[in-house]
Amino acid sequence: MKKALAIFAALFLSAGAFAQIVTPVKWAYAAKKTSPTEVTVFLKATIDDGWHIYSQHVKDGGPIKTSFTFAKSKDYTLIGPATEPKPITRYEKAFSMDVSFFEKEVIFQQKIKLKSAKVAAIKGSLEYMTCNDSKCLPPDDVNFNIPIAK
Repeated sequence: MKKALAIFAALFLSAGAFAQIVTPVKWAYAAKKTSPTEVTVFLKATIDDGWHIYSQHVKDGGPIKTSFTFAKSKDYTLIGPATEPKPITRYEKAFSMDVSFFEKEVIFQQKIKLKSAKVAAIKGSLEYMTCNDSKCLPPDDVNFNIPIAK
């Protein structure tokens, strides 16, 4: 009996090792100097077919909206909020409301005013939620460190 239980436990544990972690969104980052004192940061989400992430502008009661937090620094300040292209908006039963989202890919942009020529990188984090037509994944937090070309 103990041997059968041990075999069952080994099979159960090894099956868990083959479970895949679903990661339908890949993030990439870049920064472009637009003047000696300004930089535009690009945060690009590439989204697997059938999945979507939400706009920064989702009403309360809906899914977790995409949001960006930039590390505080004496060397730079944000110029306004992050911008995004026009999202797709439609009614989602899961939230009983119209929601705005992106499929395939989206590039968010943040303008930054440099106070110092020695800024090497812009650091921060982002939070987003991914859903498809049948399920939503828990919100994910991602840290970023975007180098600034001299």
